[in-house]
Amino acid sequence: MKNSLGTRLVKSFLIIIFFTVFTIDFFLIIGFKNFYYDSMEIEMENRLSLSIDSFEKFYSDKSLAEMLVNDGDLVWLHTSSEVQILDRDGYVVYDSIGALPSDPINTDDLKAAKEDKLKSYVERNNYTKEKTMSLTGELKNKEGYTIGYLRFISSLEQTDETIINTSLILITFGLIVILITTIISIIFANTIVKPIKELTQVASKMADGQYKVRSNLNSKDELGQLSMTLNKMAEEILNKEQIKNDFISSISHELRTPLTSIKGWAVVLKSTDPADKQIFDDGLGIIENESDRLAKMVEELLDFSRFISGRIQLNKDVFNITDICNDVAKQMGPRAASANVDFIKEILDERIVIIGDKNRIRQLIINLLDNAIKFSSKEGWVKFKTYVDNDKFNMLISDNGMGISEEDLPHVKDKFYKGKHSKSHSGIGLSISDEIARLHDGSLEIFSEYSIGTTVKVTIPIQNSEENVNEV
Repeated sequence: MKNSLGTRLVKSFLIIIFFTVFTIDFFLIIGFKNFYYDSMEIEMENRLSLSIDSFEKFYSDKSLAEMLVNDGDLVWLHTSSEVQILDRDGYVVYDSIGALPSDPINTDDLKAAKEDKLKSYVERNNYTKEKTMSLTGELKNKEGYTIGYLRFISSLEQTDETIINTSLILITFGLIVILITTIISIIFANTIVKPIKELTQVASKMADGQYKVRSNLNSKDELGQLSMTLNKMAEEILNKEQIKNDFISSISHELRTPLTSIKGWAVVLKSTDPADKQIFDDGLGIIENESDRLAKMVEELLDFSRFISGRIQLNKDVFNITDICNDVAKQMGPRAASANVDFIKEILDERIVIIGDKNRIRQLIINLLDNAIKFSSKEGWVKFKTYVDNDKFNMLISDNGMGISEEDLPHVKDKFYKGKHSKSHSGIGLSISDEIARLHDGSLEIFSEYSIGTTVKVTIPIQNSEENVNEV
């Protein structure tokens, strides 16, 4: 892929490396050029100073013409540079290579010399066509009067050749560095891209429903953590899938049982003599009870569907939650008695007013009490207690049943989760109860020990005072 992560990483590395190498080479070449030119300029300055000192020592009492007539060339005999002698107006009166230009010299080195300064000047020589560096100094007589100028001209061809060779070495070295770092960048990019490709392939298979696929990446960096997260996610999906399948199987069985009973009694009643009132009463009673059980399961499913889709809305009102608790306790009393369970009530007598949906609160309490009675041990007990603590209304529903195993306890409020107990049904009752508590800004906590019993604590904030009640 042209726009793959590996390609982009290599391109990014190359851009950085190329820019870095180019910048370093550029400044090194400039530095070498300045170094060679400065070295040549210093050498010419030393030779020029030595020649001017010799002139002032041996020829300062002579005129420029007298010096040229005599052996004045001994002053600059030991220099390999082209030597020019200029008069005060800049005309060349002597040139060591015999070239005497007709026009006066007016270059920067001569201008600097007229101001008693030394400054080099680089130009292309008109005769040799070579690149040269010139440096000019004043010639003064013993009275200190300027009688002319001494000008040295040196070729830069050899210097430039040295600079070019050095530049080629630097560029070659830079290219080698770029090549090596390119190979290293590709290898380094692959160390990043390869595990990402593996994770992508695993994720693609998971997206295709292959949740048993696992990533084998064991690095200790962020990619390793992502690998662990993917594997954990797949495990969770498989668990949820199994829970969902168990739920579908369970709810199918739960629905089939009352339907079978209703159909069976309908067939029996259809073939029964209408005069046999006892069989008709028994059959109609069973059909009514089973229909109620079906309606309850369907209602739970509808409620659960609303909760998980976020479409549930509370019909909030101001009400006394103590009255709701007492009403539900009276309603569940016969249910506990028929199951041979001792039902203990410790409900506050005082009026506790909250703002919420009384029907949903009622549903929450019924669900929890029904579970407690259903899972309580034979001839056991269920205790329903309420109290107020820190402006919160608390309900404790306890039983001495089989309890919940340590393995199941963290999951009992999960959607579709069913315990291993034979009395477990759809696995949505606690999920609905927990959601009702949450929608009232409260909480539902479960404390249990296997073979000892279970306590469910529901906390609902008391959000009102007498002023709130009056306002409503």
